[in-house]
Amino acid sequence: MSVMSLASLWIVLSFSFVVALSGAVMPGPLLTYTVAKTVASPRRGFLTGLWVTLGHAVLEAALILALLLGLSELLRLRAVLLVLGTVGCAVLLYMGVGLIRDALRRKTPDFDPGSPGGASPLQRLPPVLGGAVVSMSNPYWWIWWVTVGSAFMLRFDLSLARWPALTAFFVGHEAGDLAWYLTVSSLLYWGRRRLAGGAFRVLLLVCGVLIIAFGLYLGLSLYLRR
Repeated sequence: MSVMSLASLWIVLSFSFVVALSGAVMPGPLLTYTVAKTVASPRRGFLTGLWVTLGHAVLEAALILALLLGLSELLRLRAVLLVLGTVGCAVLLYMGVGLIRDALRRKTPDFDPGSPGGASPLQRLPPVLGGAVVSMSNPYWWIWWVTVGSAFMLRFDLSLARWPALTAFFVGHEAGDLAWYLTVSSLLYWGRRRLAGGAFRVLLLVCGVLIIAFGLYLGLSLYLRR
């Protein structure tokens, strides 16, 4: 195997960063979870984006390895995607209903460091675990990796044997996610004190509605696809 030049590695990293960033900025369950978790964090909430991205990255590292070992063929089966979509839809609906319930019952944190915070499933999950669970619950995350992600890996001939390029791809992809989610959590955390507690309950209520909407849309759209 010839050693890839630094210029080639930089191209892989840069393309991966741009593709990941363009996907991250689109509204979706992971962005909604990041917003809800940041609002629910009484201390160091500005780091929520970092921890959410870490959980997301661990899951993606495992999926990339699985794709390289042949999982992509299994994920192309419609029956498999329907099962993933159904389970993912159910998880997102459960989380969304929990957020709405707690927002209506005013079980949102008052930002006192000693406050236990809300009791919804989304708020109880540590952000690292939440980042992985919410990502895995999104059926279109799986579809993206089977289509766009796999195509990118084929285009740049990424494999375990070409680990420098594979590492550049992974680092660039996660850096794109981190750049967006850390920015969102930081801006939201440092600006939240300008809003009253009622405004945060409304924000959590909106997040709950959005997660339910995402769950229904992502799950049902799989059944409507031909």
